[in-house]
Amino acid sequence: MFGNDAELYTGGLKVKVSITVNGKTHDSDVEPRTLLVHYIREAVGLTGTNVGCDTSSCGACTIHMNGEAVKSCTILAVQADGARVTTIEGLAKDGVMHPMQTAFMENHGLQCGYCTPGMVMAAVGLLNENPKPTEEEVRMGLEGNLCRCTGYHNIVKSVLAAASAK
Repeated sequence: MFGNDAELYTGGLKVKVSITVNGKTHDSDVEPRTLLVHYIREAVGLTGTNVGCDTSSCGACTIHMNGEAVKSCTILAVQADGARVTTIEGLAKDGVMHPMQTAFMENHGLQCGYCTPGMVMAAVGLLNENPKPTEEEVRMGLEGNLCRCTGYHNIVKSVLAAASAK
């Protein structure tokens, strides 16, 4: 009777956004309700940022926006218009892994890997704010990111190793 529910909700309205992702500017027309995580995955085509819970509880979608670690499922793409976004794919430079990525690999900070991109991005954000955290500060700093596999021991070990490598 009413046609496409999405069209009914948005009235078919699209909004132009310009978001710089990993150094490359992307100009797109998006529905106002498009979450940044879906924009990154679908419009930009970068699938390292995972959708875990859609409620901001798990942190699998953590990215950096304008230098700050944020959960991309809590931000609309229109709110990110003009922003600089870094995803897990943008951490490595010239084929060299970021020290946090290396630390996760060397310290077995992952198992299934689903939470790892968000965990790494949150950990990088943590070290940007606190370059030499204690074990307790790492645990507190990552409490918004869930891992159902590791028990966090090797994740914390990885973050501390990356901090000491700086």
